[in-house]
Amino acid sequence: MSFGQGGPPQQWDPWKPNSQQPWSGGGGQSPDWAALADASEARAKRRRLLFIGGGALATVAIGTAVAVAVVSANGGNQASPATSSQLPGASGIPSPTGTVPSFAPTSAPPPLDPNDFIASAVKDKAPLSPDVLFPGTQLTMGNTVYKKGPTADTKNCASAAKATLPKALTDNGCTRLIRVTYTKDKVAVTVGVAVFDTQAQAAKARQQTDNKSIVKSLSGGGVKDFCSGAVCRSTRNHLGRYAYFTLAGFTDGKNVTEKDTAVFATGDDLQEFTFRQIRRRGEAQASAAANE
Repeated sequence: MSFGQGGPPQQWDPWKPNSQQPWSGGGGQSPDWAALADASEARAKRRRLLFIGGGALATVAIGTAVAVAVVSANGGNQASPATSSQLPGASGIPSPTGTVPSFAPTSAPPPLDPNDFIASAVKDKAPLSPDVLFPGTQLTMGNTVYKKGPTADTKNCASAAKATLPKALTDNGCTRLIRVTYTKDKVAVTVGVAVFDTQAQAAKARQQTDNKSIVKSLSGGGVKDFCSGAVCRSTRNHLGRYAYFTLAGFTDGKNVTEKDTAVFATGDDLQEFTFRQIRRRGEAQASAAANE
């Protein structure tokens, strides 16, 4: 008696679904070991072919991807003919956000001119005296030190002048004549500052002077009389409403000659210092007015 379907036994195919390996237990037929070995070798050979084929396909795919990337990169660097015409104009470019601050136009006031304050008695209101114009007990000009001597201040201008100077001062309305004397060794110099109401009066008085227009020397307080009868060196000038004069000579009564450079230097130093002091007077008043 037999069970199952009849017919010849089916051969086992390892690659065929639902195929069964014939097997007999106990004292039945033994496995076909040769067939099993052939089937295992066939599987290994086929697996190797699949791996080789798969690697080739991967290589082709990578090469294709690289080629596509190169083409895309090259294409990205090439502008089409319409690219330049499609760029936005300057008006199309967005401007930065925010507003630019604007400032109203301003103009600084012009600086005050010091000359305006020393040109007229109306604006020249600062205190005035011998010690204001010539402060301290000595004067240093460069490397030379002059000792300050006596001072004088009078409203009778003609009384402190000699020769042709009194007339020039009186005719042009001199209101005050300040004097001071400085000494260095045996040389003495007297500076006279004549004050007028206007710059025009001072300028005219200066124009009317000549080489004989001299201020009287001022002695006393340890300073010997000088330039009373001897030849001395004189200067004259003006600035603003002030005319100023110098008279320099020897305290021992010697006449001054062109070779006496010390006398000339003394007169020049005191003339320069007087100019600076009058100028500073204007500058101080201009600065004070600007800060009000």
